[in-house]
Amino acid sequence: MAVDPTRLDALVRATRTGAAGGGLGRRSFLRGASLATLAVASPSLLAACGTESQVQSDEECASTDRSAEEAKLVFSNWPEYIDVKRKTMPTLEAFQEETGIAVTYNTDVNDNNEFFGKVKDQLGGCQPIGRDIIVLTDWMAARMVGLGWLQKLDDGNMPNVRANLKDNLRSPKWDENRDYSVPWQSGLTGIAYNAKYTGEVGSFEELMTRSDLKGKVTLLSEMGDTMLFMLLLEGSDPGQFDQDEWEAALGRLEKYVASGQVRRFTGNDYIRDLNAGNVVACEAWSGDVIAMQYDNPDIKWVVPEEGLSLWSDNMLVPNRAEHKTNAEKLMDHYYQPEIAAELAAWVNYICPVEGAQEAMEKIDPDLVDNPLIFPDDDFLANAHSFMQLDEKQRQEYDKDFARVIGA
Repeated sequence: MAVDPTRLDALVRATRTGAAGGGLGRRSFLRGASLATLAVASPSLLAACGTESQVQSDEECASTDRSAEEAKLVFSNWPEYIDVKRKTMPTLEAFQEETGIAVTYNTDVNDNNEFFGKVKDQLGGCQPIGRDIIVLTDWMAARMVGLGWLQKLDDGNMPNVRANLKDNLRSPKWDENRDYSVPWQSGLTGIAYNAKYTGEVGSFEELMTRSDLKGKVTLLSEMGDTMLFMLLLEGSDPGQFDQDEWEAALGRLEKYVASGQVRRFTGNDYIRDLNAGNVVACEAWSGDVIAMQYDNPDIKWVVPEEGLSLWSDNMLVPNRAEHKTNAEKLMDHYYQPEIAAELAAWVNYICPVEGAQEAMEKIDPDLVDNPLIFPDDDFLANAHSFMQLDEKQRQEYDKDFARVIGA
């Protein structure tokens, strides 16, 4: 993928100026912002939590919508993931003023696995969880779709979503018609390196084989992210692979671990070691790199030669939520280009809304051409997502991965 690294680096450094005011953003909470969260999110621990017997169906787990008589909803999102101005949330307040729907906004989704652990017994038993919208990353959203824990959305209540959702997000393999999910924001996984201690690392092949990087590399402890790149190195399609391809990719990772190339597997706590030079290159999330560059311009972001991992965080309506229509109206509100641009100018992740780039001209012209918010087709031409797994596969693959990384 031909991307000018000098221009990209400058754009990354500029991304979170403005309303956000710098600091760690939403992805600093995702994937284990502390060792305690990492312990909760360990694949081996998750795999031990069997859920196959908790699969629900529409017939077995019916929900009642009280939106007509109750103008309210509860929205659970990640911290630092909505626009804030003087202790208010302007885009959310605009929705409440326009619709009369009162929103209780919670920031209680700190980790996909941790949140799953909180709600699995209720959802598995067809019980309400006290939330009308939850926001989860693709792979966990796919898991909940497979378990039958989500309500099907009504297109008729979301004309803006259907008109303005970007084409490249319309048909994920795990929810091909977007029957159960609406993207909130998207992001990228690639490579970061510290230019004070090493030259550019342009590919995962280099990251895994260069002798000067041995013992100074970290990979991510989330199975889907790391194994996506192992599959690419094997020449396999991460979005559609078979058992033989999985085992070959797992063997490749095992070889890299045994060689001593990988220092450790991390959540986003790699940022400390990368800043200090204990780690000189690593698998990294774009949002972390943006935040790090405020204090350390030596931190660089690379689009790997093998491609990018592209993910989304998705708005979902869980079973037994009682305000589905109100939730759909909120989802539709955020697919107005002007509202989407206002949100994107603060959170600085990939905006999923068509027309928001043009609307950004009036909000922050400096962000209009930023590929980390508005990537074009060429930028995303070699972006990949991880294959949807059924519950049995998920548990088996988590166990395989945990064994190799020592979790």
